[in-house]
Amino acid sequence: MYYPNICPGTFLARPNRFIAHVEVEGRTEVCHVKNTGRCRELLVPGCRVYLVENGNPARKTRYDLVAVEKAVPAGTLMINMDSQAPNKVFGEWAASGQFRPGLTLLRPETAYGNSRFDYYWEAPERRGFVEVKGVTLEENGVVRFPDAPTQRGVKHLEELAAAKAAGYEAAVCFIIQMEGMRWLEPNDATHPEFGAALRRAAAAGVEVLAMECHVTPDSLRVKSPVPVRL
Repeated sequence: MYYPNICPGTFLARPNRFIAHVEVEGRTEVCHVKNTGRCRELLVPGCRVYLVENGNPARKTRYDLVAVEKAVPAGTLMINMDSQAPNKVFGEWAASGQFRPGLTLLRPETAYGNSRFDYYWEAPERRGFVEVKGVTLEENGVVRFPDAPTQRGVKHLEELAAAKAAGYEAAVCFIIQMEGMRWLEPNDATHPEFGAALRRAAAAGVEVLAMECHVTPDSLRVKSPVPVRL
């Protein structure tokens, strides 16, 4: 996926989870943050961020904050932090034939049981559900999910296991919004219940995928798989 009208800025502050103050060409802009997670390790005062000009004169904020350069021992790591992007890039990747061969249907936002999964798919003599999770939390080349407790995420894993038991294929795909990672693991320190649910789902036959992405200020695309350590 690509972002039009991208521009760089310097992050100043985040008064609440929805907005950030960013210096752009010598002026301070109030920008919408397209990620309501904590992201404290990403949005550090003085870091370089990337904004998309939304072009909607009716909006209170002119820009959306979508990416950040994180300082790491080797230099900087480009991280896309748009929480809406993982579903889009998964859809592009799956539609290109790299998720399941011979797809005849790829339908977003499909209800099953008490959940709404990100995708339902069909291929000859096969059908299944996929839940997509975006990952932005990194430390020393290891990425973890979630960055905050998510009961909704636990529920999705339980519903995926139920779908698998009912005869569907089921998968959770972690879209890592950066590249060069060593492995992905559940963030047991932050939400042990999610880690336990992920292990139960995997034991029940739910496929656990982790795909890192090639990231530029104005683009994001699935690049390659990353090992998962449960």
